[in-house]
Amino acid sequence: MIEFLFLDLDDTILDFQMAERTAIIKTFAAFGIDPTEEVLELYHHINLRYWQMLERGEKTREQVMVQRFETLFEQVGIQGDPEKCGRLYKENLGIGHFFLPGAEEAVKSLHKKYRLFIASNGTASVQAGRLESAGLYPWFEQVFISEELGYNKPAKEFFDGCFAQIPGFDPAKAMIVGDSLTSDILGGLNAGMLTCWVNPKGKQPKNGITPHYQIQALHQLEALLETI
Repeated sequence: MIEFLFLDLDDTILDFQMAERTAIIKTFAAFGIDPTEEVLELYHHINLRYWQMLERGEKTREQVMVQRFETLFEQVGIQGDPEKCGRLYKENLGIGHFFLPGAEEAVKSLHKKYRLFIASNGTASVQAGRLESAGLYPWFEQVFISEELGYNKPAKEFFDGCFAQIPGFDPAKAMIVGDSLTSDILGGLNAGMLTCWVNPKGKQPKNGITPHYQIQALHQLEALLETI
């Protein structure tokens, strides 16, 4: 029986795509950059690529924060200070929140039956602002952020750091739920937990990473857990 639930934050509970779009439009406006759909899509893909490099240990967090904007500026011929742009974007991203459909209600319901924990690779100050804005802190026993732990998902050290802070923890009674195969699911497998992939578009697993379970949205999790 599952007792401990680790939930990813971005694109599992909160709509990161919407938050990213809102923050980057505000940031570009401050730099006099026209946030066309082409530029926004390009940034999204560049940002994703850099975060995957962070997960693999190929880039530090500090490098990601600046180099993603350096790459974007180079590709579209924008003149600007990528470090300053990165700071402003981080500030904008930490303001406000957007829940995925049914996610807020799902968290509150799961809280009644399970011990809940956030497990996020996001930047600490950004995630703190969004968690506070969304009113999520009361529903989670602890919030684990990679920047504070010193390791990023999927590293086993990230999860070892989490487990060490949870009284009475038993990995045999734990599950991680998240949208990223390479971060959440691989990390959970490395740590010996059950895994549940939030897969709204019904994609096929890849890179040899196979989750134990799949759901399309967080509001489906409680019914799944009742069958385990």
